Amino acid sequence: MEIDSTSSLFQGFENQNDFLMSHTDFVAEVPAGFKNIGKTMHCPNAAMENSDKKLYGIQFHPEVNLSVNGTKVIYNFLFNICKCSGDWQISSFVEDSIKTLKEKIGDGKALCALSGGVDSSVAAVLLHKAIGKNLTCIFVDHGLLRKNEGDEVEEIFRNQFDINLLRVDAKDRFLEKLSGVTDPEKKRKIIGEEFIRVFEEEAKKIGTVDFLVQGTIYPDVIESGLGKSSVIKSHHNVGGLPDYVDFKEIVEPLRNLFKDEVRKTGLELGIPENLVFRQPFPGPGLAIRIIGDITDDKLNILKDADSIFREEIANAGLDKSINQYFAVLTNLKSVGVMGDERTYDYTIALRAVETTDFMTGVWSKIPYEVLEKVSSRIVNEVKHVNRVVYDITSKPPATIEWE
Repeated sequence: MEIDSTSSLFQGFENQNDFLMSHTDFVAEVPAGFKNIGKTMHCPNAAMENSDKKLYGIQFHPEVNLSVNGTKVIYNFLFNICKCSGDWQISSFVEDSIKTLKEKIGDGKALCALSGGVDSSVAAVLLHKAIGKNLTCIFVDHGLLRKNEGDEVEEIFRNQFDINLLRVDAKDRFLEKLSGVTDPEKKRKIIGEEFIRVFEEEAKKIGTVDFLVQGTIYPDVIESGLGKSSVIKSHHNVGGLPDYVDFKEIVEPLRNLFKDEVRKTGLELGIPENLVFRQPFPGPGLAIRIIGDITDDKLNILKDADSIFREEIANAGLDKSINQYFAVLTNLKSVGVMGDERTYDYTIALRAVETTDFMTGVWSKIPYEVLEKVSSRIVNEVKHVNRVVYDITSKPPATIEWE
């Protein structure tokens, strides 16, 4: 790419290899008052500026992992052009959020959708710091959690944090609603609506509840669509809500944070590191990690396979370097041989991604010997699985989750 290195936006760039540009669409002509400061063979006006008004335009995503020196472009804009000081800290967010939540909720009652994942856990503790016992956390055990996770969630929040916690066993209810459903968007909508119905029922049992708290974070908002932007997927805690919700207002204290900022917030709040760095888990749970219809038998297969994968990643010391890793039960069956018998069983897909913002990511180069051990254990220890494959697709073009 040819760039005008005299522009403060591109300070420090010397050649075309220092900058990555997308050229799917392009601006044919810059507006009055602007000058062209960057172009490619396919994009005649890839970057422009009006230095008098300090207005700049660039046509690429400097924030994504795959961009070359994209961070430098952002740095130049923030510190060389906008003259930002860079002194904001996560402690400021925690302090300001607690103050804001106290003012907003007052003596009102809040109900938190606690799943045990990082996002909802941080949201719950943040609210607990703000309003104490006026917060009630409802943990809906929909049967779609990872192996032993329901008991672990109850132990942590009831005993370690002394948070008002109600655990609702709703597995049969959710499986009945999901029976025969194969479309991933329908799964999300069904789970999202059923979640709200459970909350409404439990809220009525405990009295007046004014606010519903959710662990929505910024990537959820982006991927669910903003304005006229494309919807990548509707999230259970963003796009899956029914039109009628029996609460005064929904509170989303983490809505403007990325995952790494959520984790920093959790540490700032004093949440144990093992919970803060727990593997990300989608609101719809294993429902979107089972391709096709959902049954109790399929859930047990996936729980066992996923548990083995996570255990071996931790044993190999890779659990901190890989940002998200999990197993998927595909709807594919294939021929295999177990002992002297011919089998026709399921294929498990393994997914592992390294990312900083969960908006983009690259597949993790897990050592072959680790993958071999995981595969061997899964096909030998998990019934009805005779094949394991590894997903080597980055995001984009794929999403991190399969559905």
